[in-house]
Amino acid sequence: MKGFIIRHKWALLGLLAGAVAGFLYWRLVGCTSGSCPIRSVWYWSTLWGAAMGYLLGDFVQDLIHRRKHRNENAGEV
Repeated sequence: MKGFIIRHKWALLGLLAGAVAGFLYWRLVGCTSGSCPIRSVWYWSTLWGAAMGYLLGDFVQDLIHRRKHRNENAGEV
């Protein structure tokens, strides 16, 4: 479990930050009419924020991994 968390730390941090941002978006902006399917209740907004945060964190993690791998291979030439 610890290895999983270490390997996916950026994606998990993105998930947590996205969930907090989604909840804050619902709390501060929200939907006053109630007809907005994503923003009308807190858990949908939090879930979508977590999903977007995870995707962004996974993307950043992949960029970091590629850059690190490229720098390691550059020294082998």
